[in-house]
Amino acid sequence: MQAATIPIEATSAPVAAECDVVVVGGGPAGMSAAVAAARNGASVTLVERYPHLGGMAAGGMVLVLDDIVDEDEITVRGIAQEMIDRLEAMGLAVYPPPEDRVLSEAAWEKWRRWGAIDFHQPGEIKPIVYSVAFDPEGWKTAAHDMITESGVSLRLHSPFHSPIMEGNRISGVVCHTKTGPEALLAETVIDCSGDADVAFTAGAPFVQGSYLVTTVFRLGNVDTDTAMAFDRQEPRAAYELDREAKRILGGAWEHWWLLTPLPGIVWCNAPHMTGYDGLTPLDQTAANDEGRRRVAELLEFARQRIPGFEHAVLVDVAPQLGVRQTRLIRGDYVVTKDDVVKRRHFRDSIARGRGYYTPYRALLPQDTHGLLVAGRHYSVEPDAQKLSREIPPCMAMGEAAGVAAAMAVDTATDLRDIDVATLQGKLRSQGADPGDIPSPRATIDGTALVTTP
Repeated sequence: MQAATIPIEATSAPVAAECDVVVVGGGPAGMSAAVAAARNGASVTLVERYPHLGGMAAGGMVLVLDDIVDEDEITVRGIAQEMIDRLEAMGLAVYPPPEDRVLSEAAWEKWRRWGAIDFHQPGEIKPIVYSVAFDPEGWKTAAHDMITESGVSLRLHSPFHSPIMEGNRISGVVCHTKTGPEALLAETVIDCSGDADVAFTAGAPFVQGSYLVTTVFRLGNVDTDTAMAFDRQEPRAAYELDREAKRILGGAWEHWWLLTPLPGIVWCNAPHMTGYDGLTPLDQTAANDEGRRRVAELLEFARQRIPGFEHAVLVDVAPQLGVRQTRLIRGDYVVTKDDVVKRRHFRDSIARGRGYYTPYRALLPQDTHGLLVAGRHYSVEPDAQKLSREIPPCMAMGEAAGVAAAMAVDTATDLRDIDVATLQGKLRSQGADPGDIPSPRATIDGTALVTTP
């Protein structure tokens, strides 16, 4: 049976801003895009639906930055590293020093509860790598400072509603605010919504994938020294309790709780839940309900059974549901799982992750002009996205998109016609690693650049 529909009366929207670049979404990718575009001379407006910046790093409370090394080589730099430096200066970032980034039992015991492990490696003890545990409130502050210092015009409380289209070219967006719709006009739009909201409503092709969703939470009043001592001294008993905790949560990564920069507060990137559509309100509501039920049960279990958690309290549940995959655009190039696993290098690489490379073409939605995407909804196969969606690589994509947008505006050039070598040079000169220089472990792709008219 076809769902009933009702007509919605068309209305007009006052023009609230005119600028060179509009960025939709103030998460890690969007913040990076806005800052990069502004630093490269563009006038920029950043719109965000929540009352703060940070996206999954703040509202979603994904509190470890990983996927930033390929063995000993740091692959994500630029604005991502600047954010880490700012958090560290605030005392709200923790990561292993170079001498601890080794495979040893001592390093494992010291750093595994910080999430600084190469979880892609086999074995009970894994190598310690450069990963960064941070605080979500610190992220909000640092992101806001960077936006302000860069001269970006920030509009919070501004959910994206629709694109402004002239044929297949986007010329701005409409946001739906408490005072009604507002139009923001721009030469270039960068979609950093995480769900390809702008590209989708602009008519760009996409595929829809699905993955785990999570209601991330934090516990306080935890005696972490006692809890970690129990792990070391009674490993068999600790293993059984850990297994029961994961059963209650319905699934978790290797460690269901991790340390944070705040004493006595632990981060729980769980429960993992499947079967929910991260786009529909009903599924998101149901996932939140299930997550909170599992969190309450886990807290009661931990208080009664796990040493160090006797007086634990629930500090918070992330206000944003942890959605990992929804829409993925079809761009001028679609990154494959083989590309990611084999570390395939592209001549138009503009960002790197855990050894893999992202080509500029993967930021350009097919059949649409004036639009770039950056973040977990870039042009990638669903199975490949599961391996290449972490926050730092998304920030690198955002930084590249911001510089590309500023270049296009400055030279009055279509986004598909900008000189990628110049873009790579600008990124490298500004402290980023665009991946223009392949590592010894890369697989070289000799395919010529492909553009879509």
